[in-house]
Amino acid sequence: MKAAIATQELADAVGPVDGVEVAIWNGDGPPPAGEVALWVPHYATRADVIDRGHLLDGLRVVQLQSAGYDGVAERLPDGITLCNATGVHDDATAEHAVGLVLASLRGIPEAVRSHGHWTSDKMRRSLADSRVLVLGYGSIGRALAERLLPMKTSVTAVATRERDDDLVGRVRAIADLPDLLPDQDVVVALVPLSDATRGILDDAALSLLPDGALVVNVARGPVLDTDAVLAHAGRLRFALDVTDPEPLPDGHPLWDAPDVLITPHIAGGTTAMLPRISALVRDQLRRMVAGEPLVNVVGE
Repeated sequence: MKAAIATQELADAVGPVDGVEVAIWNGDGPPPAGEVALWVPHYATRADVIDRGHLLDGLRVVQLQSAGYDGVAERLPDGITLCNATGVHDDATAEHAVGLVLASLRGIPEAVRSHGHWTSDKMRRSLADSRVLVLGYGSIGRALAERLLPMKTSVTAVATRERDDDLVGRVRAIADLPDLLPDQDVVVALVPLSDATRGILDDAALSLLPDGALVVNVARGPVLDTDAVLAHAGRLRFALDVTDPEPLPDGHPLWDAPDVLITPHIAGGTTAMLPRISALVRDQLRRMVAGEPLVNVVGE
């Protein structure tokens, strides 16, 4: 069985798998010769690169290096199994979310922009005793809650459906958002992008938040309505690792909006990624050789 892996670094980290031949290919240049059963594109894969999966003879599985997979399945040939990287980015993304929360609450961007001028700032909100709503309680949402609870926050988890949970007690349903938002100090968006979540944090939702609340987006840009951010910036604080549009062009009004902190979609790109994604790819290849079910299947 042959697999195509985007980079030599990842192929080396995956290492040898019995019964598997590895070719290095990320959609640039001619495809590998012969049938390729599994393809692992680059982490930051453009849509037009995914389109080149049509060039691979015998392709059966595409294994993404990202947890998000919006816009991918419809570009693949019929009958291809699509797997995402659930679990790979949990720790890194949760860490980045905590970093954005702390930086914004404690005024670190303002201190940096002061260029060394020592100024006395107003009393700032502590993360301790703050009420934090985790919007999207999947594996990354749980990883975030695991970090927030020891920091003495009150965590409300929200997911598609209401359910009991051993960590946060009770997960609330998305339908409850209008009742929950007025009581939050911080909202962290972690929902996948879909028709149901596009613009879920719009002007109506942001209007429900109290003055001074912080909204963090480490999900996908369109989950948070950009026009609504611009309308509420200054009354609310925002910390965004993803934006709409993305990448955010020079001169976009978000760059100069008050109380908006932006990082360039870097939450998952850390040293934690390579060992986790290589372990996932290695396991998927072993499963394919053995005829076992794949993990992280999100489309077939």
